[in-house]
Amino acid sequence: MASQSGTPNTAIVGLQWGDEGKGKFVDVLAAEHDVVVRFNGGANAGHTIVVEGEKLALHLMPSAVLNPNCELVIANGTVIDPGILVKEIELVESRGLSLEGRFHVSSRAHVVLPWHSLLDGAAEARLSDRGEAIGTTKRGIGPAYADKIGRSMAIRMGDLLDEAYLRTHLEKIAPLRLEELKVAGNDSTIDTEALLADLTTLGERLRPYITDTTWLLHDRVNEKRSLLFEGANACLLDVDHGTYPFVTSSNASALGISPGTGLPAKTLGRVVGVVKAYSTRVGGGPFPTELDDATGDRIRDRGREYGTTTGRPRRCGWIDLVALRYAAMVCGADSLAITLLDVLSGFDEIRLCTNYKTASGEILDRFPPDARLLEECTPVYESHPGWAEEIDQCKSISELPPACQSYLKSLQSHLGVPIEFISVGPDRRQTMRCPQKQSCRDDSCCVPGPLENA
Repeated sequence: MASQSGTPNTAIVGLQWGDEGKGKFVDVLAAEHDVVVRFNGGANAGHTIVVEGEKLALHLMPSAVLNPNCELVIANGTVIDPGILVKEIELVESRGLSLEGRFHVSSRAHVVLPWHSLLDGAAEARLSDRGEAIGTTKRGIGPAYADKIGRSMAIRMGDLLDEAYLRTHLEKIAPLRLEELKVAGNDSTIDTEALLADLTTLGERLRPYITDTTWLLHDRVNEKRSLLFEGANACLLDVDHGTYPFVTSSNASALGISPGTGLPAKTLGRVVGVVKAYSTRVGGGPFPTELDDATGDRIRDRGREYGTTTGRPRRCGWIDLVALRYAAMVCGADSLAITLLDVLSGFDEIRLCTNYKTASGEILDRFPPDARLLEECTPVYESHPGWAEEIDQCKSISELPPACQSYLKSLQSHLGVPIEFISVGPDRRQTMRCPQKQSCRDDSCCVPGPLENA
């Protein structure tokens, strides 16, 4: 669906295991859209935006917050720690940016409460003792989503505005949660009165923003406004379609947009899949192309691969085209944004995983999202020459080294999806774009011509 201006509604989704640099492209494309909508996840996701050297790290606020002309929506598919959200609002306001009238939080979004993070940490500790830890951020995201599905123990953002209901509900669920914590091996106590006071104070601070965003978004669609959907985490972490159980607790693929916003699927116009030029993963779970060696360390150091939310070092490896073909299919990717291409400068050889080999010797070209089967797979690589030149100052494809151009063409050919964007650094200006897909507002950033299939 296109807006009155002709700009189609767009989704920005990660096609790997997260940390692909989605926030940068939400920021880049915000100028072409009227409303930016966060549709899943919570403060377990970290998005970093860099504009002219200024860095802003966010966990809940939509990544287009620096664009004063964009309306910002945190929709019903998210889970929200209200304390973190208030801190982010204050951070944004301290930069001189007003949110009045342009920031909205769904009254139906669920609240992350103190016991959620405690239960999250207790579960991870027990699983870790058995060597089965999932690798959560311990921010309480999974337990909050579990309460959402369980229904009777949950609190939603709209509830923060009703002190009488909130008191009654907390008095009912707090004793049960404390018993659960004891069983889980955590003797923490939670003062219900203090929690009530905190939540009502936070609710009053957030009252101007809390609304029924389902109606609001339908109104914007009827007004022919263009929407940009921002996904947290990534497709291979999708609770239904990722490497279960080593996944997040929400639908992190493009498939999560409808339930996460209340908008029908036909509302979505196009999907931009964001892909690192290599692969990373945080926490547990299978990772066929992982490099536990000096090459992996070098990628980590050059890419500064440490979590925005946790600071944990990310596992690093070569790009996995088997996984990417699957993710692009599930998300319906119309084009690709390749990020962190500059990290690969200086490697004599660059490898692309084109197939898997199972323990029995079978060659697979289809991604098996079942974690146990994927653990048995080893990568089958295609080798490409590397390039020595640093490329972070390149403004167009023609300025990239021939070997780098060849690498990009191979990616596009294997994946069967056109490359629309190429990022060679964290700043908004370090972005190239194919004008055949859509004309860029700043000609100096544009790729001079479309990438051709190899």
